[in-house]
Amino acid sequence: MLRRALHSVTLQSLQPAAVIVELDHEHTGAAATRQRGLRKVDTEFVAFLDDDDVLLPGHLETLRAGIDEHQADYTFSYFMVKDAAGNERPDVDPLGHFGQQFDPEHPTQTTITLLERTKLAQAVGFREPPVGATINGECYGEDFQHTVECVAAGAHIVHIPQRTWYWSHHGLNTSGRPDRW
Repeated sequence: MLRRALHSVTLQSLQPAAVIVELDHEHTGAAATRQRGLRKVDTEFVAFLDDDDVLLPGHLETLRAGIDEHQADYTFSYFMVKDAAGNERPDVDPLGHFGQQFDPEHPTQTTITLLERTKLAQAVGFREPPVGATINGECYGEDFQHTVECVAAGAHIVHIPQRTWYWSHHGLNTSGRPDRW
């Protein structure tokens, strides 16, 4: 999966200035792994990509255009789901809010496949959410905790209502459980 994800970065119409790969060999979890990688970033913007995601060629360009157009600190688009057999599932919207404007007063889950100002990302960082933290009745992870803390820091977050990447449902994490479809 990692090779496939990295290959999608090489196909971007807006090429990143650098690519940092941070592996979780010690099984410290997503928050600690993201934080280790984030400490190494020295560019104006940072984008995150998990190994089960694949970017479409215009992903970074779309998010950067959104930052420029809206003077945003953080932009996120949306994804298309591929099931374990690799089939596209256009009927699936696990988060249930594609195309809705991000409301900092009532934040909804975003995805970690975003583009953000590095200074903001580093100031906020990544932490595990408090035990039992929920949004809309569901537990959430370090990615939404990061978003919540960006909101608290006054970040201007903009949703770009385009599907610019694939998330591969492989059954190894909870966000894509079939019972959420």
